[in-house]
Amino acid sequence: MPELPQVQALVDFLAERAVGQVVAGVELGSISVLKTYDPPPQALLGAPIDAVRRHGKFLDLDCDGTHLVFHLARAGWLRWSEQVPATVIRPGKSPIALRVRLSDGSGFDLTEAGTKKSLAAYLVREVREVPGVARLGPDPLAPEFTRDVFGGLLAGRRTQIKGLLRDQEVIAGVGNAYSDEILHVARMSPFALAASLAEADVDRLYAALRDTLAGAVAAASGKPAAELKDAKRAGMRVHGRTGAACPECGDVVREVSFADSALQYCATCQTGGKPLADRRMSRLLK
Repeated sequence: MPELPQVQALVDFLAERAVGQVVAGVELGSISVLKTYDPPPQALLGAPIDAVRRHGKFLDLDCDGTHLVFHLARAGWLRWSEQVPATVIRPGKSPIALRVRLSDGSGFDLTEAGTKKSLAAYLVREVREVPGVARLGPDPLAPEFTRDVFGGLLAGRRTQIKGLLRDQEVIAGVGNAYSDEILHVARMSPFALAASLAEADVDRLYAALRDTLAGAVAAASGKPAAELKDAKRAGMRVHGRTGAACPECGDVVREVSFADSALQYCATCQTGGKPLADRRMSRLLK
């Protein structure tokens, strides 16, 4: 799933190529991808693209006051074309869920692999009409997201820190991959309870959160959309690297598996050398 750094890179990529152009066409390859009905897709035709923005993991194209907002979900992606094919999408016959044509012949497709369809697009007059955007917590890279703000979000929460970092209503934009990376940098167990963290722990976690995300944004900046997935995987310290050597201590990277996801961590760096119990157990093995 694209997270804050990749979504920001896509925003920058689209802003460079699309802002100032006019929407020449919108085609739906999947009726279910569009979650709104008013305004209709035709409302975008002839509208100039004034800005491209990010809200958590949502991308927002401001088309003369009408907003095309989309969330790529687990298996969605954006595919850019300097020259969009002239052929019309046949609904249900391709992985393309939505296509946007621009005035110079370029444009992009929103695609989704697999059978579980979660990619979502919205056409709204106000961005906060999108329920997921309206519920977002603060952006962790915003100047106003200070150490005190972060500490306030953790205070009193009897929640495992891994889950809290991924909760979009608490902090916007961090998902499974970067929460693993942040916790590794902070040398903290993913099962530590937020409310139990000492002030020094909060300091360390806040620094890891900001530095990890800022570094990933910088690494993704300027890369074409087609290269972002591979660049994300290549830059990971522990996430998706089960069985590899920890880059800090050389211990093996371990995994805890869940029904539809997994987390990776280093026992030496994060849990005092004790492997975490697998299969949804949130306690250390004795």
